[in-house]
Amino acid sequence: MSRFAEPMSRLIDELKKLPGVGAKSAQRLAFHILRSSDEDAEALAAAVRDVKANLHLCSICNNITDVEPCVYCTSVTRNQRLVCVVEEPTNIAAIEKTKHFNGVFHVLHGAISPLHGIGPEQLRISNLISRVDSGNVDEVILATNPTIEGEATAVYLSQQFKRAGVKVTRIAMGIPVGSDIEYTDEVTMLKAMEGRRDM
Repeated sequence: MSRFAEPMSRLIDELKKLPGVGAKSAQRLAFHILRSSDEDAEALAAAVRDVKANLHLCSICNNITDVEPCVYCTSVTRNQRLVCVVEEPTNIAAIEKTKHFNGVFHVLHGAISPLHGIGPEQLRISNLISRVDSGNVDEVILATNPTIEGEATAVYLSQQFKRAGVKVTRIAMGIPVGSDIEYTDEVTMLKAMEGRRDM
């Protein structure tokens, strides 16, 4: 590999830290940025700074937001007593695409994975349990990914909420096992939500 000037090497190294970006992709992106106008490069840098400075997690649902609480948690048109639990903020978009879910969300920011040292205490479960224990939730829909980790998380949560006497449902497995909810099409996601089952 040819040696680049220090600023270019540093940019390539930083871009390689992004998920799915290898050395070649990082070089292409770095050279694209170099060829971009000063205004475009500054706009990119400003967008990155803005994301870091102005986004945080909602104190109620853990979704990424720039207002506190987030727009879902403050919406008067949403059923605040129906909570859909997802692994990542990106999963919300797949459910919203169906245009048939009018409840609110709770983002765990991961799934239980003992092999990777991730237990319930590493996830954002405590404020979900507080929401349910407050008596303001009628149903919890477990929309974790159809993977071993997602299933383990769903089973763990269903055991926690059954003791609280709350209705717990799981989305149907119309989504292929081993896939990620983020990449699910609208029809499959709609069928999965309609076919959810008791746990």
